[in-house]
Amino acid sequence: MIVTFTDFGWEGPYIGQMEAVLRMRAPQVPVVHLQRDAPTWNPRAAAYLLSHLVEPFPAGTVFLCVVDPGVGTARRPIILQTPKAWWVGPDNGLMIPAARDQGLLGAWTIPYPELEPSVSFHGRDLFAPTAASLAQGESPSGEGIPLDTLVGVDWPRALREVIYVDAYGNLVTGIPGAEMPSSARIRLHGHTLSHARVFGAARPGEPFWYVNSMGLVEVAIRCDRAASRLHAGIGAGVVVEGLPGGDADDKGA
Repeated sequence: MIVTFTDFGWEGPYIGQMEAVLRMRAPQVPVVHLQRDAPTWNPRAAAYLLSHLVEPFPAGTVFLCVVDPGVGTARRPIILQTPKAWWVGPDNGLMIPAARDQGLLGAWTIPYPELEPSVSFHGRDLFAPTAASLAQGESPSGEGIPLDTLVGVDWPRALREVIYVDAYGNLVTGIPGAEMPSSARIRLHGHTLSHARVFGAARPGEPFWYVNSMGLVEVAIRCDRAASRLHAGIGAGVVVEGLPGGDADDKGA
């Protein structure tokens, strides 16, 4: 299986162009478009979102990940290997939290083909052909990369900021819900929010936080758009209060 994760959006030709390459080079391999609206131009936020979306996929999956504002620059195109999956994309941290959780086994550069790819669309011309080759059982052909030189290997486990705004205006943070007791409070854009288990347990019109289906802390308002009401979006800092052992600031690990 090949799974794509991109910030290409729902309009335009880009995901279709990339899928055409996958279908041509690996016609027997199923393709799943996991997400097309990953945080635009923001590999760091997208990385923490991606890491909480990959669990259901079977061993042997090839993840093709493109949130790549540095396309065409000196940033490395890379392949990562974990015990469960292959990862193909840019060396900008996008794949690191997810691959790190699975256990990084190796990393390689992706060689440029003899026919120079488009400098602005490596998703189609470099990453998609590589993902198709891996899905058919081929091995990486590039040079090995020391794991400690990968961008993002030193990033913290949690990101205390908003990393995604969904279609309902809910604010997804990079904070794992397992780290948050229900007694904890969070502060976001001057608002202090308490916990509710589900939407139906919250008061209408009152912002709250809960643990969403991805296992991340999310800020919401019952039947309303938290992003609009709280004037918050991707990158807004979150302060956590009431954790065992003391409060944590919005930069914590």
